[in-house]
Amino acid sequence: MENKMTNKIRSKLAIQGGKPVRSKPLPPESPGIHYFDEKELDLVCKVIKARSPFRFYGPDVQHMCDKLEQEFRKIYGVKHALGVSSGTEALYISLAALGVGPGDEVLIPGYLWTSCINAVVRLGAIPKLVDIDATFTMSPDDFERKIGPHSKVVLVVHISGLPGDIEEIARIAKKHNLRVLEDCAQSNGATFKGKPVGTFGDIGIVSFQLNKSITAGEGGMIICDDEHLYKRCFGIHDLGYARNEVGILMDTSCDEQYHLWGCGARMSELTGPLALAQISKLNDINNAMRETKWKIRREIENIEGISLRRVIDPEGDTGAFLITIFENPELCRNFSEALKAEGIRGEGYAKPYITMEEWGCTGILTIRVWLIGAVYMKMGGPGPYLRIILPKAINTGKEPCPCVTTWPAGLLC
Repeated sequence: MENKMTNKIRSKLAIQGGKPVRSKPLPPESPGIHYFDEKELDLVCKVIKARSPFRFYGPDVQHMCDKLEQEFRKIYGVKHALGVSSGTEALYISLAALGVGPGDEVLIPGYLWTSCINAVVRLGAIPKLVDIDATFTMSPDDFERKIGPHSKVVLVVHISGLPGDIEEIARIAKKHNLRVLEDCAQSNGATFKGKPVGTFGDIGIVSFQLNKSITAGEGGMIICDDEHLYKRCFGIHDLGYARNEVGILMDTSCDEQYHLWGCGARMSELTGPLALAQISKLNDINNAMRETKWKIRREIENIEGISLRRVIDPEGDTGAFLITIFENPELCRNFSEALKAEGIRGEGYAKPYITMEEWGCTGILTIRVWLIGAVYMKMGGPGPYLRIILPKAINTGKEPCPCVTTWPAGLLC
């Protein structure tokens, strides 16, 4: 039996003329859409039948956004939640609510999404880069080194499905009297030592864009405990004022400290029901992704030439991404091409395996250039989408080693 398995593992790779392990493209790495069912349809149809797609008033408002916010308050254990039009706008609104303006510095990690920098620059503030560590999130040590007289907020990005040492970063921020904004766009439902990400700082944000764990196509959520910050977020996300009990703008009749420049980033009653239906499925989606990801990690963690992202708290991982690190660029590119030849590929917008240089991201970590392959472990819905074991060999120039992977995405950083 052992000899048969050894022979199978060492069979010829597809890139060397062997038979690919897959003949069909992988499904899109957008987990939420694979869980769409009658629940989403029913809630959206209620809004359409009521002819009330605006959340604050209409002929028969269904209060879908209100119900979604209530669910987030319950799940995250916070006092306030505010639905907005996107995760990008959630970042901008939150920084504005925290009083960020021209000349202020916002400390951000070197590995992030463009929305983070956009939000800072739109406010006339200065983004200040902080190194990442082996967790691929902000290094607490470099964060403290980079704090200066103009530093006002640290934007912590829980990127690629899981947090780094948010507890230590929050401690350092408090020590230096900085505000903390947590970007949980890619880590909805993640925890750190049992506590939900997004609740360690002053404000947390979540995204419902198509590629996130749960989706409404677009949309975002702001969460916080501070009523003052919530009221500021509300005014900024709307037209700069509060609203009364029937949803009409209060104009100058509300408190002047909440008269702000509004950006019209309200969530609609068509986005609300989609996200509301999806939030009940968040745990199932994350559990499926996490189970698959860690099954793969256990199989590949001892393969020579590949190392893995440091995960401080595996139980808090959403499982959305698996990042692999290679010894040199050539090995990373060869690995990527070999996987594509095996049929580990998508169609259209889907990028199940991508090197960071293909993604337009190149950079240098502390000592050397690291080659990483991030595997989108976004499992959706029923059906065996992936073969967990790729029964081939990857030739590293030494003895061939067995490769176990699913939905790999290679990134060069």
